[in-house]
Amino acid sequence: MLRFLFALFLAVSAASSVAQQGRRPDRQQDGRQQDGRQMSREERQRMRDDVRDAYRPDRQDRQQQPQKTRQMSPEERGQLRRDIEDANREMKR
Repeated sequence: MLRFLFALFLAVSAASSVAQQGRRPDRQQDGRQQDGRQMSREERQRMRDDVRDAYRPDRQDRQQQPQKTRQMSPEERGQLRRDIEDANREMKR
């Protein structure tokens, strides 16, 4: 019985490792594109810059839309506190 379990475990392990060795059709194992050409240093830098710029907020947007923060009045703070307490009571139910 133990030999059977060991053989089964070995077969499952081998099957998963063979499945991981499959190649993607658009890339080779060493990261080159399908035509065998590697990306040049300029192409890599351009790609980095594009990704970095995609997540960077524009400075013009920040200047055009300043954040409007203001002090809450005591009545507004009290109302907010009551709303939060009511919501907490409803969540406990």
